[in-house]
Amino acid sequence: MTPKEFAHKVFTGQWPFWLVGLGMAAAFGLVVTGYWRRGALVMAIAVGVAAGLRLLLSDERAGLLAVRSRTIDVVTTAVVSAAMLYIAWTIDPLGTS
Repeated sequence: MTPKEFAHKVFTGQWPFWLVGLGMAAAFGLVVTGYWRRGALVMAIAVGVAAGLRLLLSDERAGLLAVRSRTIDVVTTAVVSAAMLYIAWTIDPLGTS
């Protein structure tokens, strides 16, 4: 397998993982720049997207998002996303963004 074929397989075969990873990177970027509530919101959305992709895609297409059974993966990520949304929405910012 050539390096080009390998890169193509990694990036196209794992696009759900990379999509969620891009959202998480954006969230961490917001947190680092001081916008922690917005970062937490973007992080919650990224985890929610992971739950949705895991629900809609087959085990083979979900790639690295498939950790356990579909039910466990979806329920776990959906609960984490909901908890993060609640925290981001309700915590007093104490003068921060």
